[in-house]
Amino acid sequence: MKSLSSFFLLLSLFNLTFHGSTGQNLIQNTCKTCSKDEPNIKYGFCTSSLQAAPASQCATLRGLGMISIRLIRYNVTDTRCHVKILFKDKNLDPYVRRCLKDCSDLYSDAIPTIKLAMKNYNSKKYYDANIQISAIIAAATTCEDQFKEKEGVVSPLTKRNENTFQLSAIALSIMNLIKNNNG
Repeated sequence: MKSLSSFFLLLSLFNLTFHGSTGQNLIQNTCKTCSKDEPNIKYGFCTSSLQAAPASQCATLRGLGMISIRLIRYNVTDTRCHVKILFKDKNLDPYVRRCLKDCSDLYSDAIPTIKLAMKNYNSKKYYDANIQISAIIAAATTCEDQFKEKEGVVSPLTKRNENTFQLSAIALSIMNLIKNNNG
């Protein structure tokens, strides 16, 4: 009998965590679960990213999913803009310039991809949104990895690529939580 009551208490806490908590608690609990389940998600990055987003304090779990996808979109758009600024440097190493051109193409392609992911997420087509967000992860990883192919070259986009990767991992993890909660 004691184990049965413990089970119902745990179940009630789980439901409270993802359906009844508000703002700060939902973000903290979601990020705790996401970072525990996915080693590529850092708890501090998750909480600070989601808390800084407008309307996140009154969002539901599904709302946090959309917020995380919007954050990816902002990050991808800003990174593409940043690459354009880096191109203006006349003293840029030719290899780095070539890598940045590839990254510019990858991030340019990522913009319609993330827009489609938003559309699919809104339509609850999580499988399709998952594929599109996974493509964003691949773009950030490909961008970063190409700089490592030549010894001594340092990527000027490391932090931005890591942020894109983590924001995408957060969105995927939240979608997984939603799918698991809805059956």
